[in-house]
Amino acid sequence: MSFNPQRIVITGVGLTAPNGNTLSEFRRNLLDGVGGIEKREIRYMGELLAGVCHYDALKYQTKKEIRVGTRAGSISIYCAREAVADSGIDFAGLPKDRAGIYIGTTEHGNVETENEVYAISKFGYDTKFWSHYHNPRTVANNPAGEVSLNLGVTGPAYTIGAACAAGNMGLIHAAQMLRLGEVDFAICGGVSESIHTFGIFAGFKSQNALASHPDPLKASRPFDKARNGIVISEGGALYTLERLDDAVARGAKIYGEIAGYCVNSDASDYVLPNPGRQAECVRRALASAGLRPRDIHIVNTHATATPLGDIQECQALGGVFTDCPDTHINNTKSFIGHCMGAAGALELAGNLPSFDDLTVHPTINVDHLDPQCALPGLVLNEPKKAARVDTILNNSFGMLGINSTLIVKRFAP
Repeated sequence: MSFNPQRIVITGVGLTAPNGNTLSEFRRNLLDGVGGIEKREIRYMGELLAGVCHYDALKYQTKKEIRVGTRAGSISIYCAREAVADSGIDFAGLPKDRAGIYIGTTEHGNVETENEVYAISKFGYDTKFWSHYHNPRTVANNPAGEVSLNLGVTGPAYTIGAACAAGNMGLIHAAQMLRLGEVDFAICGGVSESIHTFGIFAGFKSQNALASHPDPLKASRPFDKARNGIVISEGGALYTLERLDDAVARGAKIYGEIAGYCVNSDASDYVLPNPGRQAECVRRALASAGLRPRDIHIVNTHATATPLGDIQECQALGGVFTDCPDTHINNTKSFIGHCMGAAGALELAGNLPSFDDLTVHPTINVDHLDPQCALPGLVLNEPKKAARVDTILNNSFGMLGINSTLIVKRFAP
């Protein structure tokens, strides 16, 4: 049987989230309503709420490697190794110059710079105490570079800065490189170490966009009338992508097929989203996949639980998904907070098992639905069985107006 070389499929998944360190654990907690937000001490700011990952960093790294490297690099290595193992590929026999690493991230280097400045403040700001590892820790390509070093990959390895659209962008870019024939095997997705920098907490607090709640597990409340902001989280989800013919030739398990995507920009504001451009991004992704809105069975929203942002995304989606009785809409941030550069990749992972179990995980913590967010098809507080799940549409939007929409469909020969 001959396949179109343009068809790209997902063959492996590796992740760490605030509520799970494997896809099966993550999925089980999403269906059981188990979140992962906790209290965390943030330098200069005291105790705040955050999504913290508790993976085994020493599973694939030595203590020295962890000390020399970065948190983002460590998360990336863990997720990449897990994805490669899950793919079942003979990685030792794979030509390493034909493998590529494409990791989306929100920002990189802030953690290390803040830590170094804080450290030398204890010594009168004498720069002789500044770490000689600082430069390789803070260069933008660090997370992908650390994976390259750990896995011995000699093909292209770099990060993609796309704010909170970065997780989707990692997959989109990898699919494009496979289609161009630049690589034969791609490790891709998104990671975030954001909870380790006080600057991002301070920034959201100054915007009155930082969530608060007496119960940490209730703090992330997309679509709820009482939502009051973002819960900042760390995490990562990396995938292995291959051309379909290569995956079939080696008998790989296939999670799904990349069906379509779009990336565009609002060009209208530093922070505020533009629902018109978001809707345009969704429509163009549908067109690239050759699908109609009613052909989509799950829409995973970007909604971060900011009062205005949720409404604007719902406006965008409401203008696209009209008369779509089989379309279900959910949100993963209600469980894990906003994992920034990892958000889109983790949220896709949480929905991929729906192809097998025909169950849509809910948005939790919605006690009083905001009427301006009351989209038809919202799945709230309890999982919902679906008659069919053949397509998943994943939205991720970011600051400075970058939007990404990725569509994955059930694999069919």
